[in-house]
Amino acid sequence: MKNLIKNQQRTIIQEFVEEIKKARMEISNNEPIKFRDDKNNHKIRKAYKIPVDLLRFRKDNGRIASDVMTYEKEKGTLSESTDFGQAQIRKFLLKKDPDPTKELTNSIIKDGQEDLAIITADGFLINGNRRKMVLEQLYEKYRGDIKYKYMKVVILPGIDETEPPPSIEEIEQVENRYQFQKTGKAEYYNFDMALAVKRKIDLGMDLEEILLDDPNYEELKGKALQNKIKEFKEEYIEPLKCVDRYLVYLKRPGHYNTISEGRGDSEGRWQAFLDYYNIVYKKIKDDKYRIKFGIRDGDEGKIENIAFKIIRKRLIKGVDKKAHQIMRDFPKLITNQNSKRELFKIEKINFELSKEEITDQDGNEIDEKTKDTIWGIKNAKDIVWHVKGAYEIMEHKKGQDTPIELLKTSLEKLFHSNLDVDNIDFGRIDEAMKITREIQNRANEIEHLLYESKKLKDKLKKKIKL
Repeated sequence: MKNLIKNQQRTIIQEFVEEIKKARMEISNNEPIKFRDDKNNHKIRKAYKIPVDLLRFRKDNGRIASDVMTYEKEKGTLSESTDFGQAQIRKFLLKKDPDPTKELTNSIIKDGQEDLAIITADGFLINGNRRKMVLEQLYEKYRGDIKYKYMKVVILPGIDETEPPPSIEEIEQVENRYQFQKTGKAEYYNFDMALAVKRKIDLGMDLEEILLDDPNYEELKGKALQNKIKEFKEEYIEPLKCVDRYLVYLKRPGHYNTISEGRGDSEGRWQAFLDYYNIVYKKIKDDKYRIKFGIRDGDEGKIENIAFKIIRKRLIKGVDKKAHQIMRDFPKLITNQNSKRELFKIEKINFELSKEEITDQDGNEIDEKTKDTIWGIKNAKDIVWHVKGAYEIMEHKKGQDTPIELLKTSLEKLFHSNLDVDNIDFGRIDEAMKITREIQNRANEIEHLLYESKKLKDKLKKKIKL
């Protein structure tokens, strides 16, 4: 995606502008909108009632980010200025978050439209996309009831007005200010939030700028603000990077609808990626934890491969756990060398399906979500067997660490690449020397016990022969 040019104006369709001008009816307004410096300058813009059918959905709507991105990856650019494009966006909105949509519908029936929507001069909604969809449904349901025919809006400047039309960045800012703050009004599902913020960053916006537009963050400064930025990255941006790597594994970059289609998606995987990043990925990148878990060089890629396969399978019925729950247990599973060895057998499972498996009876390639279902059924037995086995080992139901295994693990850690004496602080060299002497003493004790055990074994052998 091209970087946003700060003052680049969005293209305005003048034909649509004229339709809006002819049909609009001015109404009262006594509140500034969150555009430019209107609030600081107490600038009140005119508000209007406009027929709902003249307003248009905007595809760059964070609530449907995953749907639009997937559609455009599969089928090409979705034009929001066409009837087909509008119908497609309406479909996305209809299936997204049905419970909040139902609440909005009941609210409009009871109290009418309480808030003003913001539109571009040619009628594209910056906020209020769901409201338009709900009003259309109510207008049809109640057979043309006039109170559902119009939508209350404020119109942003167009061409040849006293102030310039909004730039692309300013439109993104308006959406950010109205849609990202947590007001309880159909907040974005976290996955779509992550995608929406990623799109804004790709356009050239700064994450700090995005967050400061939210009233929950605008008073923060210095270290407090930086901590919030870090929190936001770890809740949204970094897990999304894991999602992107997963989709590359599956050779389907950009197919975000295979991750989640909204809050009500029972097949959703976003929580699993959130837990994978925060509980697994961050740890295997941390030297301290790598030593603790006995993670060797080269293990990181294997761990991610295995985690992604478990996430793709999603539900591991043999242990009655979903993928995100297994991600939370993952550090414990790989700390135990025996359960780790069992889990690592999953690496041999192929991520890909054969050509015959991804083709329907007419010779057409099946969709990506169906591929996931087929892959999950095909590999269920092996994945469940190894995950279940790893849990049983960890829970001491299927063997425990033997003395030999413990000795091997100890030896591996002593030869770990991070055990570089040059990295020990001068002030802790005496402590390190003390530990090495204790290791030597314990090794000598174990060797002596083994020697005595061997002598006893040899004596028993002689007695048996006699």
